[in-house]
Amino acid sequence: MTTTDYETLDKNDELAGFRARFHIPLGADKKPVHYFCGNSLGLQPIAAHGALTQELNDWRQLGVEGHFHAKNPWFSYHAMFPELLAPLVGAKPIEVVAMNSLTVNLHLMLTSFYRPTAERHTIIMAGRDFPSDRFAIESQIRLHGYDPEQAMIEIQPVPGTHVLTTDQIVKAIEEHRDSAALVMFSGVHFLTGQYFDLERIAQAAHAAGARVGVDLAHAIGNVEMRLHDWNVDFAVWCSYKYLNSGPGGVGGAFVHERHAANSDLPRLAGWWGNDETTRFEMERDFNAMPGASGWQLSNAQVLPLAVHKTALDVFAEAGMARISVKRDTLTRFAEHTIDEALKHTESARIITPRDPRHRGAQLSVAFDKSGRQIFEGLIAAGVIVDWRSPNIIRVAPAPLYTSYADVAAFGVVFESLVKKYL
Repeated sequence: MTTTDYETLDKNDELAGFRARFHIPLGADKKPVHYFCGNSLGLQPIAAHGALTQELNDWRQLGVEGHFHAKNPWFSYHAMFPELLAPLVGAKPIEVVAMNSLTVNLHLMLTSFYRPTAERHTIIMAGRDFPSDRFAIESQIRLHGYDPEQAMIEIQPVPGTHVLTTDQIVKAIEEHRDSAALVMFSGVHFLTGQYFDLERIAQAAHAAGARVGVDLAHAIGNVEMRLHDWNVDFAVWCSYKYLNSGPGGVGGAFVHERHAANSDLPRLAGWWGNDETTRFEMERDFNAMPGASGWQLSNAQVLPLAVHKTALDVFAEAGMARISVKRDTLTRFAEHTIDEALKHTESARIITPRDPRHRGAQLSVAFDKSGRQIFEGLIAAGVIVDWRSPNIIRVAPAPLYTSYADVAAFGVVFESLVKKYL
């Protein structure tokens, strides 16, 4: 695309004004960097500082009384989040909760929904999935006395390809239908950027007699979902990537409504998951809150949640429908830019699906050589992407703050580095 093309796109961008809601880091030249790392750590909402200061001031001025008399009382702080989170995952408010961190929530959900037996104890998942998920799943399998080498069914791409087809996934589920206890997938694969067909995966899993869980770390705030309609059993996520809620920000969980009142479902319990009407009576018997809130362990992490609230307010105002339109246009522009830079070499290629229906705001580029040098050159030029060993640069144009001019600037630097090293 030409200068006129990206200038016109920026001029007509309905979301262009949201860029001003975020702090854009400055490079060595004191100019804003071109930031393409929202799939790793989103940028800071400008409103975050004021929201955090409000809670610090209430703590300073009120002490323990802040639980009931702060501007946003801490006792019920978590109650502000279901209405904001539900639209981002296609859920009912009762089905979502902001709490803990991603892997803590994954362990909580696996405790409840991975109930292996001698006949049915395998977990089906995508190969090369995020290490933390793999570690959690492997440890849960060992905790139940099974061998991960036998119980973890990792579906690998066909040799010579990088992504899984939905048919391939469904076939694997059907092949293991007699042993599958759980099908556990990412919404969007962290390495390739592939957005999996969660509806068909859930249908195949349930038809095989297994439950289905999803890690939405790279999906929430990135792609549109309908977890309730798709009958996903549970999902977990973090908030520091596309949700822009800060490093180590509060995670979240989804539990389908059909499990809301199932008191027989095993869980690891904590006092904040207990019925809030009797929570402070310190009774010995646990009586779970209905829905996802019943999996809470401890009281709300108010300081990180204050930041999380400012980020979610931006999503509520922008709307995932508009975010998705720009995501596809922006990612398509970045795809065209990368293709133009690589058209004279066979030493690098985009491995993310070309079909916008099967990807989010991410393009992963695999290199046969010199990938690290190109990555370091981009960083030195103020183009912030990330590197995944052994040979992949991930480029993630986040619709809320990435402009088309950013993509054009990335293209100029990327093409010069490709010509230099490839």
